[in-house]
Amino acid sequence: MACFPLFRRKHHSSTRHASKFDDELSGIKNVTLFSYKQLRMATDDFSPVNKIGEGGFGSVYKGRLKSGKMAAIKVLSSESKQGVREFLTEIKVISDVEHENLVKLYGCCIEDDHRILVYNYLENNSLAQTLLGGGHSSIQFSWRTRTKICIGVAKGLAYLHEQVKPHIIHRDIKASNILLDKDLTPKISDFGLAKLIPPNATHVSTRVAGTIGYLAPEYAIRGQATRKSDVYSYGVLLIEIVTGRCNTNSRLPIDEQYLLERTWQLYERKELVLLVDTSLDGDFDAEQACKFLKIGLLCTQDALKLRPSMSTILKMLTGEVVVDGNKITKPGLISDFMDLKIKNNAPKLRPEQINAAYDYVLSSDNSTTLPSTSSSQGNSTFTTVAYDQSI
Repeated sequence: MACFPLFRRKHHSSTRHASKFDDELSGIKNVTLFSYKQLRMATDDFSPVNKIGEGGFGSVYKGRLKSGKMAAIKVLSSESKQGVREFLTEIKVISDVEHENLVKLYGCCIEDDHRILVYNYLENNSLAQTLLGGGHSSIQFSWRTRTKICIGVAKGLAYLHEQVKPHIIHRDIKASNILLDKDLTPKISDFGLAKLIPPNATHVSTRVAGTIGYLAPEYAIRGQATRKSDVYSYGVLLIEIVTGRCNTNSRLPIDEQYLLERTWQLYERKELVLLVDTSLDGDFDAEQACKFLKIGLLCTQDALKLRPSMSTILKMLTGEVVVDGNKITKPGLISDFMDLKIKNNAPKLRPEQINAAYDYVLSSDNSTTLPSTSSSQGNSTFTTVAYDQSI
């Protein structure tokens, strides 16, 4: 990655506004500090025409930098779920790593109340909006393309988990955080929740954060993030890519709504091939597709010690390691997650409440609160408890 000075005091008027972040940003050398004026110009004053994404954090705009490079400019709203801590974490984590399957951070803007991240522009948006977005994309996801995406994401995660020092836990692997370039090469994005693993440590104790449906149950309950938490999330994503559907769909019959549960059911019946995306019209390698689904089940096993490492997963995907179906045990299912101990003996969540919880972003410092869809029943809170099992 090219090295740029973080503060160019003669050229960037925003420097005078960044003094309160000096301590947090000290030592970061691989990003440029942009002024708000520069980014306004790059996006035609943040024109709606240039908006390419929107979420709880704010909006993303396409822009052309003064250098001529196209960029994705992520503007955090004042009500953003991503606070200053997550903003600085994202800068620190991604500024020092470079990999084909990770987004590239060009720089940031910290001026007055503005917090903006500037990334390389990726032409084909996210997997959530293209593959899983309900048929609005013109991209044809052939089986070969899906294989490339599955392997690419695995490479990126293996790099974070095993090659970067200190190792990095992403904590929010999901379809909306997998971006695609013009060649449909996947790039892992959004490092706002990432955590560095200190040398010789097996886990990081932290507030629970992530997205229900991709969140490893033991992490949600015990509040300790491990690389196996990311492995669980990857397993869910892998199954989504093969099947072409989101991990939950309340429009389906109740026994088919939760993708991971459905995958386990069909695995036990030896009918995994029925899950493969029908939009492929049968044009796929059935043996490989079933193998990928089995790998997804290996990744999401309830016992985190049984989940393989990302480097092993990568070897399974590429055929270097044989997938042993006899070693697959029951995954940590959403229904089991909802059945865990609930604070204050609150009643079990009903199916419609589980649906509402699935895409809820967890942000509590000490506990994980899931929303209720019924006015007659209050929120149910899962309390984190001490846990020092190492993996």
